[in-house]
Amino acid sequence: MQIVFLSDTHNQHSALANLPAADMIIHAGDISMAGSAAEVMDFIDWFDSLDYQYKLFIAGNHDYCLDGKARERLQKFLPSNMHYLYNSGVEIEHIKFWGIPFLISCELRIANYRSALENIPRDTDVLITHRPPFGILDKSANIQYGCPDLLQTVQRICPRYHLFGHVHDACGIYKPQNGATFINGAILNENYQLANEPVRFELCD
Repeated sequence: MQIVFLSDTHNQHSALANLPAADMIIHAGDISMAGSAAEVMDFIDWFDSLDYQYKLFIAGNHDYCLDGKARERLQKFLPSNMHYLYNSGVEIEHIKFWGIPFLISCELRIANYRSALENIPRDTDVLITHRPPFGILDKSANIQYGCPDLLQTVQRICPRYHLFGHVHDACGIYKPQNGATFINGAILNENYQLANEPVRFELCD
C-alpha cells in the first residue's frame, strides 16, 4: 500500500497542489487554526475531494471543536472511506492503524491520556499521534516537546511506523536500525508558512 502522510496544515490545505499519488492519505492533526467547526468542515470537504481510496485523520491541539466529540457520532457524517481516529483504530487491507489525538483534555486529564496509551493494541502497524515521542523529531529552539510516556509506549508496542507532527521545524524521517520508522510530517514551518512536502512511503501487509 502506498501512503501519503502530512500534518499541521492549519487551514492551508487548499494551497497544497500536486499531492503524490497513493492508495491512502493520513493527516496527523492541526487541520485548523482556531479550532472552529467551520474550519474542520472545510478540511473534511477538501479531504473528501482528494483522489485517494482511503483517508485517515486525527485531531491536534488546535482542533478544539473535536475535543470530546464521540468518534462514532462524527464518523456517521463522514464518507465510508474516511476515518476519524480518536483513541481508536481501523484495519485496512490487513494493516492496523491506531490514532491518538493531542487536545486540551490530554493535558487536563493526564490519567485518561496515559490510559489511552496503554490501550493501544500491541499488533498496531501504524501509530498516528499529533505529538511526537520525546527525543525524536521533537526539538524546536533547543527545547524538546515530545512526550516521554508516548516514547515508552512506542518502545513497548513496536509499530512499524509512528506518524506525528506538532513541532513544525522538526519535520523529517528518523529510521533507527531496529524498531519503528518515525515521521514528523509537519507541512508548515515555525512561521506557519508552507515549507515542506508530504511524505510518501510504501507499507506491505
